[in-house]
Amino acid sequence: MGQGLSFKKCDFKVPMNNNNHHTEEISTERLIVRRGQPFTITVNFSAPVHNYLQQMKRTFLIAQTGRHPSKGDEIQTEFPISSLGDQKQWSAALEEQDLCSWTLTVNTPANAPIGQYTLLLRASQTSHDLGEFTLLFNPWCQDDEVFLPNEAQRQEYILNQEGVIYWGTENAAIAQPWDFSQFEQGIVDICFTLLCMGEHHQGEKDPTQRRSPVHVCRAVAAMLNCNELKGILTECEAGKYRNGTPPSKWLGSSPILWQWMASKRQPVRYGHCWVFAAVMCSVLRCLGIPTRVVTGFTWAHNTKSSLSVDEYYDEDGTLLTQDKRARVWTFHVWNECWMARADLPPQYSGWQALDATCQEKSEGRSFCGPAPVHAIKEGDTEVDYDVCYFFAAINAKCQVWIQRADDTLKPAFGGTKYTGNNISTKSVGSECCEDITHNYKYPEGSLKEKGVLDKAYRSIRKLETTTSSSSTQFSSIPIALEEPVNLSLHLQSSSSLQPGQDIPLSIEMSNHSGEEKATQLVVGVQSLHYNGVPIIQLWKEEFNFNLQSNEVHNLKILVPYSWCGKELGENHLLRLTAVLRDEASCYIYLAQEEISVSDPLLTIELPKNMVQYQPSTARISLLNPFPKPLEQCVVAVAGQGLIYRQRKYRLGSVQAKSTQELQIPFTPIQAGPRRLTAQLTCPQLQSLKSYRTTDIAAA
Repeated sequence: MGQGLSFKKCDFKVPMNNNNHHTEEISTERLIVRRGQPFTITVNFSAPVHNYLQQMKRTFLIAQTGRHPSKGDEIQTEFPISSLGDQKQWSAALEEQDLCSWTLTVNTPANAPIGQYTLLLRASQTSHDLGEFTLLFNPWCQDDEVFLPNEAQRQEYILNQEGVIYWGTENAAIAQPWDFSQFEQGIVDICFTLLCMGEHHQGEKDPTQRRSPVHVCRAVAAMLNCNELKGILTECEAGKYRNGTPPSKWLGSSPILWQWMASKRQPVRYGHCWVFAAVMCSVLRCLGIPTRVVTGFTWAHNTKSSLSVDEYYDEDGTLLTQDKRARVWTFHVWNECWMARADLPPQYSGWQALDATCQEKSEGRSFCGPAPVHAIKEGDTEVDYDVCYFFAAINAKCQVWIQRADDTLKPAFGGTKYTGNNISTKSVGSECCEDITHNYKYPEGSLKEKGVLDKAYRSIRKLETTTSSSSTQFSSIPIALEEPVNLSLHLQSSSSLQPGQDIPLSIEMSNHSGEEKATQLVVGVQSLHYNGVPIIQLWKEEFNFNLQSNEVHNLKILVPYSWCGKELGENHLLRLTAVLRDEASCYIYLAQEEISVSDPLLTIELPKNMVQYQPSTARISLLNPFPKPLEQCVVAVAGQGLIYRQRKYRLGSVQAKSTQELQIPFTPIQAGPRRLTAQLTCPQLQSLKSYRTTDIAAA
């Protein structure tokens, strides 16, 4: 390859470079670096390098990447080796030299396309393969679009592999553990396979697009569900999980990603919104985009940007689900990604909302985003991508209607729902819940909120008048029904219950009229899917009252848990309803409350002082609070860096009102904060989880 340059080998100095680039947890054997930050290599020659200055003028490095190099859709960049490197461009600078080696600093631009690269050395007409490296986004680089200035946030939204996803209701968010495992061995290759397929299905063949985090987010989101593509996960009707894993049983992302690869990229069964968001978080964090999982309560799903949603109930207070085009979900989970929006004005940079859950669209993609959270808050519904969808989902007003036995519809007074409550995510550096609703909405009832809503309504009206598509369904300002002043109804209960605990109901009925009112009250309890659809009516009772003029009547009910524990559902949600009918006027009043059943049945105890590579033991206790045995109990245990893969322990029966303990031996192989997660499965209860985080001292 030219006199004096007889190439021997190249040392990529993987441990040092990966440590400097915050990728040492991904691999200690292969070079994985972040763009916009230099890395060091040493090129060794088999003979002394003669005529050094003359050779340098004719010596270059070549970096190339692409999905199909033979088909011409590759990127190939050639740059000389010099005494000074340009840190803003592809460049190589000579740092040290001796007779048989050069130590070079290689710079990559902060906007280089991410991907798998091959590095070549060319001298004269001869090229030698130095090896391969992986290039990721760089939140530590100020010139990268994903730059995140806060180190604690970088630790949380890029490096943290153990997270929390919130279920439950707006008054009682319940933390569910999730192992993102974005740096597990082999995951980075799966992520690039996924990205490549997402680009292919979108018809995108230009590899330079990978310089944009917007492009990468959209390509990954397109592959999270398989309604349109051969994606990672398939979704089905809640509660119907034949020949698959119920979404609530997944403990982390890596088993899903590995199953997808092992099955030759067949969709994994099954996922719901929190699984889509969790896997998306794993993939984007692995690729270097700061990402978090966000939960919103009372979410207006599939409104097609309408700010008015109707729900229909029967006279017993049970939701009628034949109209599935729009409904209010108890909770919904999506992602936020941090980036500068080079395609938009500067105020739209920062957190971007990204939703991979399938949307029931007549055309177009089945995912939404990345939509600037600032644009959602300000009601800038014309901004890309899908701001109008997110805005409607958290600002829609839902009117409830009662369908009578004769199929006539009556408005349910007092039943109006307001969406987008208690938008929550895991706090930075802790497992506490952070309310970020203020990022999405101005305070309810404020002048700012009114101004934003008015602006959004005007934008929707403009779109209504300019669009010619009959399939587009937009609404103007929701019509407020005039509430009669005769009666009022209020329902209260505990925001959350423990398994086995009876349900206390407090119902207040007030007669504001000047005459006696004959009324009928129907009180019910339904188990609930996360999307607001009832599973089954668990309990119902009817009452008749003659309310005197200006009388306030309080009714206290204690519903036995034995009625409610039979069909609790995987998300442990209950909807409490009270329907009051004025017999004279036929006016109908509705009050409802959604509560969650928390699951403190599993407790985990860990030794106070644990050291890397030293055997230890965890103790897991299972409490059965019920008057009957829990049968066929299985406890699954997982913990990255603590336990190799997931273990399952069969406990059989746990007697009524008793506790059973399980000893779990393990040897931690990784130091630092580590989490142990336990999950109980039995026919009587679905997917109860518990977790405990501890610090492992380095050996």
